[in-house]
Amino acid sequence: MGTKRRLTTVETVHEEGSWLFTIRDEYGEPDEAILVPCEDGVEGWINRCTHEAQRLDVGRGAAMRNGQIICPRHGSMFDSCSGYCDNGEAADTTLPSVAVAVDDGVVYLTDDDVEYLHDGQITGDEDDDGPASTSHISF
Repeated sequence: MGTKRRLTTVETVHEEGSWLFTIRDEYGEPDEAILVPCEDGVEGWINRCTHEAQRLDVGRGAAMRNGQIICPRHGSMFDSCSGYCDNGEAADTTLPSVAVAVDDGVVYLTDDDVEYLHDGQITGDEDDDGPASTSHISF
């Protein structure tokens, strides 16, 4: 399925805070993934909270604070480098990863279980306001 596919640059991910793209998963279904800044470059994660399958980035960038991705629904916070959550409704879970590699500042999709489809959301619906938040975290 997957071959080395250019996605974006490390600089873009760090400047924008996250970068959203659509993939076809190992079962042939479309799914979303995000790239987020990490100390050593970037990491790739499936764009879904482990608690309620809530999208972490609804098309406007993932909410992040102090190196953590924040679920907009309940406020669970995932470490951007490890994907691990130690708080909230998603505590003791880890985001599913998407394998990426960096070569000379360029981020490539290298995950053999997925296929790159396009930049952005599955639907391209930029009017999605996202979830009604029940989080104790304010932005």
